[in-house]
Amino acid sequence: MEATYVNIDESYIGKTVAQDIFANTQYPILKKDTVITEEHFHILKVFQISRVLLYKDFGKKVVSIENTKKNIEEEIEKQTFEVQTNAFQVEYEEAVSQYKKEFSNWESGAKIDIVKIRGIILPLIEKILADRSIMFDLNSYSNPKDYMYHHCVATGLISSVIAQKLGFDKGVILQMATAGSLADCGMAKIPARIRDKKQALNQAEFNEIRKHPIYSFQLVKDLPALKEDMKQAIIEHHERLDGSGYPRGLKLDNISVYSQIIAIADTFHAMTSERIYRSKESPFKVVEMIKESEFGKFNIKVVSALMNIVVDLPIGTKVELSNFERGEVMFVNQFSPTRPLVKLLNTGNIIDLSQNRGIYIERILTN
Repeated sequence: MEATYVNIDESYIGKTVAQDIFANTQYPILKKDTVITEEHFHILKVFQISRVLLYKDFGKKVVSIENTKKNIEEEIEKQTFEVQTNAFQVEYEEAVSQYKKEFSNWESGAKIDIVKIRGIILPLIEKILADRSIMFDLNSYSNPKDYMYHHCVATGLISSVIAQKLGFDKGVILQMATAGSLADCGMAKIPARIRDKKQALNQAEFNEIRKHPIYSFQLVKDLPALKEDMKQAIIEHHERLDGSGYPRGLKLDNISVYSQIIAIADTFHAMTSERIYRSKESPFKVVEMIKESEFGKFNIKVVSALMNIVVDLPIGTKVELSNFERGEVMFVNQFSPTRPLVKLLNTGNIIDLSQNRGIYIERILTN
């Protein structure tokens, strides 16, 4: 049917739209075949749309104003969510940029300014504690070039979420966030040629990297704003319960729960992020690996807290699987919470991930 573009005014009320109309939106504010009413005309004015493609034959079906309002309300709600999400990312990336500057200062011999570090990390804490799902986006913000600075900020944030899940009070949660963000500050004392090396480290270089918790402790030991048990957690965050960690090879009760919180936050972010020498892994696969392949190295209560955060999947949650299929969660098995029953969206088939070990949840779909 023939159509023409017109400069829209009130004389075109009753005419029929010949194509979907967008206004920097993902979904149309007016759909094709909508007959323009006074309210539609008002909507076009609100979105500052003056030129519209209309049919020359206007005998088309009317699309109700109620449906149009619903479409616009849904779009506004969606845009509001996206703006809030993007606002966190902008704030987070600014925090990483500020942390990078501080890290450069430490490389040059400057002392840690704890007020600046708290100012960088704490504004993000309230947001991530209120919405733990943000934690799953942290790895997507990171990049191999600036991984170190992303990792420090993210480890602090993840440490705070785990501490909250374990029931610690706000004061401890904030201390954990600060300690987590400073756990790797000693990497500033490792020569950049070793720290940023793309090839495999030789034994001498590897030994130097393993000293970074000591260097971190030396940088934080005189900070009065950081509690002593947090300083202990920083030097111990690479210790493991079975004695396989470093720098002192501590075991079991000699390692504090705060150390283990940072250890798991550090491991989780590292394994879910893209690195120069390794691609990122799914958060669901990583918590399985921490629980199974790293069994005996981590505090089981802290591991369980992380797992409960990751697998807190309401029925109906949309997910993407490792084989690129998309589906929705139908049932969560308490004995294998990372592997629920998923109904595939394209076929309607139900797949039990606990019985299909080669497939796992790659990511949660948020839109």
